[in-house]
Amino acid sequence: MGKSVLVIAGSPRKGGNSDILCDQFIKGCEEAGHTAEKIYLRDKKINFCLACYVCKKTGRCFQNDDVAEIIDKMEKADVIVLASPVYFYAISGQMKTLIDRTLPCYYPGSLSHKDFYFIITAAEEEAFTKRALDALYGLVDCIEDATVKGIVYGTGAYEKGDVKKLPAMNISYKMVKNT
Repeated sequence: MGKSVLVIAGSPRKGGNSDILCDQFIKGCEEAGHTAEKIYLRDKKINFCLACYVCKKTGRCFQNDDVAEIIDKMEKADVIVLASPVYFYAISGQMKTLIDRTLPCYYPGSLSHKDFYFIITAAEEEAFTKRALDALYGLVDCIEDATVKGIVYGTGAYEKGDVKKLPAMNISYKMVKNT
């Protein structure tokens, strides 16, 4: 039986390099018998975390935006893919804001036992993605029994579409086939 895969695209640029790799990942998922859904953070209203800790008592954030819908999908998925371009050695602001807002998931442990994949794109080489990956690992490290199963490095891709010429295209397509 196939797994449910949720791909969270954190790029503000439609059709950009990380978006292209997300589509390759989804194509591989579907061919392997999994179901996949992609969420574009650029299309969602995501407020900043207020560090009020209401969620610690209630299990949900009180803010009325799109985060509750995203977290619901994350909780239902077997596999979560976090995709982001690297800007100034960090993940996109959209992805970081979502990660901050997953705070309610720590208290009931609703993201425990999930498999994660990361898709990172950058103009520079792989070594320059470390700080961005630290932010993604920071989320996974806070989730009980969550596992990073793989990373797709779309490095050396600056202009829109550059990633199409890189090995990352094939890697992204094949990454989930063994899941």
